[in-house]
Amino acid sequence: MDRYLVFGHPVRHSKSPFIHTLFARQTQQELEYGLAEPAVDEFAQALRTFFDQGGKGCNVTVPFKELAFTLVDCLSPRAKRAGAVNTIKLTNDGVLLGDNTDGAGLVADLKSHGVTLADSRILLLGAGGAARGALAPLLAELPSELVIANRTHTKAQQLAAEFHDLGPVTAQTYEQLAGSFDLVINSTSASLQGELPPLAPALIHTDIAIYDMMYGASDTAFISWAKQHGARQTMDGLGMLVEQAAEAFTVWRGIRPGTKQVLRELKRNLGVI
Repeated sequence: MDRYLVFGHPVRHSKSPFIHTLFARQTQQELEYGLAEPAVDEFAQALRTFFDQGGKGCNVTVPFKELAFTLVDCLSPRAKRAGAVNTIKLTNDGVLLGDNTDGAGLVADLKSHGVTLADSRILLLGAGGAARGALAPLLAELPSELVIANRTHTKAQQLAAEFHDLGPVTAQTYEQLAGSFDLVINSTSASLQGELPPLAPALIHTDIAIYDMMYGASDTAFISWAKQHGARQTMDGLGMLVEQAAEAFTVWRGIRPGTKQVLRELKRNLGVI
């Protein structure tokens, strides 16, 4: 039976085995999917050992995505732009292909919620790996403007300069933010600590769409804050988790699973519904 893993540290909380087991059942694919939690300095060896012992593919999560980028034999165009790898496939000719499905998962989830990206004004909070992975897919949807805001402004400036060839992306400090945004995406991990990015409440209005890449059994701190200030459409990252997994499954197996039922099952598993 074909073997797949998710590498991370920590990773025991991961819902990837649950998701991919449902995908396999749905598409009648014979595979098993497990967890691997090597020490940070043992990831490279653990990855080699997994594929030497017959592994077919893996997911890679925090803190290994940037390191995985350096360990594969070749990269997909979207992995090159993201500077990180979250999906690895062993091809039929023995090559380790590194891919990044995070941004595609985000865009797919936004569209599933009816969010219009074309000609929209998007605010992306954060300039780390999650933001980097999202930028190219978001810009491919042809927004009118994409603004990056980050606590360390120079990081936002560097990221905007790097992706400027793909579309109208700029960097602003939190204090500079003004005007009306159609969509705000929080790519920071602040919600994991119950913290908030320093966003002015005046930027929130009833027609804005709010997206937090983090998720939990209840509203994240950022979503709760946005609702308190009038946002009516709010989304967390649970759908992105399922959609990026579906993209990875497609890379590995050449068949695209459906996500709606799997997302419902995952919400039940988490106690969300």
